[in-house]
Amino acid sequence: CPVTADFVEKLHVLVVVIPEDPLMVQRFLSLPRHLLAKHPARLSNSGSVTQGTNQIVMNCADIDIITASFVPEGGEEINATGFNYQNEDEKVTLCFPSILQKGSGSLKIDFVGELNDKMKGFYRSKYMTPSGENRYAAVTQFEATDARRAFPCWDEPAIKATFDITLIVPKDRIALSNMNVVDRKPYPEDHSLVEVKFATTPIMSTYLVAFVIGEYDFVESQSSDGVTVRVYTPVGKAEQGKFALEVATKTLPFYKDYFSVPYPLPKIDLIAIADFAAGAMENWGLVTYRETALLIDPKNSCASSRQWVALVVGHELAHQWFGNLVTMEWWTHLWLNEGFASWIEYLCVDHCFPEYDIWTQFVSADYTRALDLDALDNSHPIEVDVGHPSEVDEIFDAISYSKGASVIRMLHNYIGDEEFRKGMNAYLLKFQHKNASTEDLWECLEQASGKPIAAVMNSWTKQMGFPIIVVDQEQHGSDRVLKISQKKFCASGPRNDENCPNWMVPISICTSEDPSCTKMKVLLDQPETTVNVTNIAPDHWIKINPGTVGFYRIQYSSAMLESLLPGIRDLTLLPVDRLGLQNDLFSLVRHTQMTWLLFSPVSRSGHLDALLRGLVLGKLGKAGHKGTLEEARRRFREHVEGKQILPADLRSPVYLTVLKHGDSTTLDTMLKLHKQADMQEEKNRIERVLGAIPAPDLIQRVLNFALSEEVRPQDTVSVIGGVAGSSKQGRKAAWKFVKDNWEELHNRYQGGFLISRLIKLTVDGFAIDKMAAEVKSFFESHHAPAAERTVQQCCENILLNAAWLKRDAEDIHQYLLQRKAPPV
Repeated sequence: CPVTADFVEKLHVLVVVIPEDPLMVQRFLSLPRHLLAKHPARLSNSGSVTQGTNQIVMNCADIDIITASFVPEGGEEINATGFNYQNEDEKVTLCFPSILQKGSGSLKIDFVGELNDKMKGFYRSKYMTPSGENRYAAVTQFEATDARRAFPCWDEPAIKATFDITLIVPKDRIALSNMNVVDRKPYPEDHSLVEVKFATTPIMSTYLVAFVIGEYDFVESQSSDGVTVRVYTPVGKAEQGKFALEVATKTLPFYKDYFSVPYPLPKIDLIAIADFAAGAMENWGLVTYRETALLIDPKNSCASSRQWVALVVGHELAHQWFGNLVTMEWWTHLWLNEGFASWIEYLCVDHCFPEYDIWTQFVSADYTRALDLDALDNSHPIEVDVGHPSEVDEIFDAISYSKGASVIRMLHNYIGDEEFRKGMNAYLLKFQHKNASTEDLWECLEQASGKPIAAVMNSWTKQMGFPIIVVDQEQHGSDRVLKISQKKFCASGPRNDENCPNWMVPISICTSEDPSCTKMKVLLDQPETTVNVTNIAPDHWIKINPGTVGFYRIQYSSAMLESLLPGIRDLTLLPVDRLGLQNDLFSLVRHTQMTWLLFSPVSRSGHLDALLRGLVLGKLGKAGHKGTLEEARRRFREHVEGKQILPADLRSPVYLTVLKHGDSTTLDTMLKLHKQADMQEEKNRIERVLGAIPAPDLIQRVLNFALSEEVRPQDTVSVIGGVAGSSKQGRKAAWKFVKDNWEELHNRYQGGFLISRLIKLTVDGFAIDKMAAEVKSFFESHHAPAAERTVQQCCENILLNAAWLKRDAEDIHQYLLQRKAPPV
């Protein structure tokens, strides 16, 4: 369970009172000496002993302590006589020969840590110089519980402290940390090194500490509110940092205005890391990114990459307030951090790039993804009790991010923007530099809005799943009477359960008179209700959930659905509403709650046109459409020969098409393009489609390639997933490959979310009952603790896929035969 902390500031020195431990601490770090497999370091903690003790317990992992001592203020140094490591709990107990008396003092520790290759803690990141030489950067990734791999500490979010960080590094390397550099001088013991001292950080949690040592170029600007913004790129690629710089300099003032709270640090750095497990990490003042989440080549980056970079930058900068300034009390409240940032990143991008129509894409990506996962019996509530930090990685999933974002979006709509912003401002000011829980935010929003926020939101965060809203109507004169009821939506089909949960559901209603405007709002706080909508002509339609904001599915009566058809045909029903309607109907059909489908056209333009073109061409090419295949082969040939370089937006569909209908020569050419690619975006683009190659021996080559030195460790998952998602035989081959190479893959990704992603991408598409049993059996004998829930969800999905196939495969087969075009 979490350790709580009180904060005491005296003479500009922050101390942290830890009731379960006798030490109040201020941390001082001196890291690292060389970019070797081991790094020597020193830690100094200033604080007070609050009760007499002869033991101090700290978090510690993969660290060897050389010496430790405690120096009472005005007293003699007391050397620790033993270090008792509890490796399973990632703790160390420092044992002293006498009682440490109550009072101020300093704890000093000399230790050696491991500069690992696990992409967590303090680790090495391999990169290639412009001259082709392989070198290493030293970087950090501490969330959730890996600061303890870099230095002994109290590694929990509620135990905040200030940090004074000094790095001793080669003089030709750049050294970065959370704060600005206050001193850089030659290191007296070795003139090839420099000692870089950084300003004291604000009070913050250990998981937000960061430092990076390597070779980088940068571009720099200032936001309109005077914050220095830099984007660090690989050497020679500064140009590729300009788009992220533009986004960041727009985003900081946007959040300052939205929250009415200024960004509290003097600078913010955004840096591209070659080997990086996550998409990005919000370290305060030094945000780390995968290269593909930060770098944009003006000539060779596609529209979807620009959009992705904008969203990720918006997400991580939101955390500078929501997560960093105010931090969750314990990992149980992680969803609030991630769900909020996953919602407001879209608000920010909509502000910066209104032409993206980003909220429609939110519905097609986050919203529908969360609905699909949350309909499973093996879903979980948004708010999950975390007993041990090892459980944290498993809740970095679509429920925390996408459902979390969706219910925050629904809450924002229910409250209204003005009251929502007032509540957010009160929350940030009340808890700045402190920790807070989900309930603290509800209280602030409740006071700002006068609405029952806690009661409403607890029904969405503390129980898993969501309702299906069943709607029928009757015309009474000029009024329309709606009968609205709710029941739990289950992927396995309807249930008649007396203990069926209920939600407090914000319901919005619009009409054909103005489809973009909400005519009426009600709160459905019981199983069923009747709503009277006034002044509705008999030939006008009514739609529930305009904007597809409410997190629920809707089942209309046949008559209501029929009445919506004109709005679909003439496009008066907005794209986001047509999308939500189609998605609800498809899900109802799949899960046997309806027996017919409705399809509608989708209108796109501008930025979205580029995204749609790639999607359509990829589908046509994969299906073997003759004209598409011929044109793709022609353009691919010209691209390879350098005659006519493919536009970035067309590369994925063209690569996919030629590989799907290609041979060993095609694969060789693609692998050559991969080797020659200078941009990580291009390498990833190729890696994701290599699995489309059809021949079994070539599929095996692609799988072997996934574990080669040519593929960055974090991208191996995408290559294997691409094979599994490309064909029936690819799925079988990928699953066998994962089983055959499990030890290597598990050692590489153990304890992180990439192992869950690997499992999901590999097995989630099976549609045979026996495969669910096989997957379950394999993971019973090959434990993956960080992916237990993922395995359960995958097995459930396999059984649902199998049931769907048995029920509808023959009908769909006959339907397609009837529509088959005659041979040309």
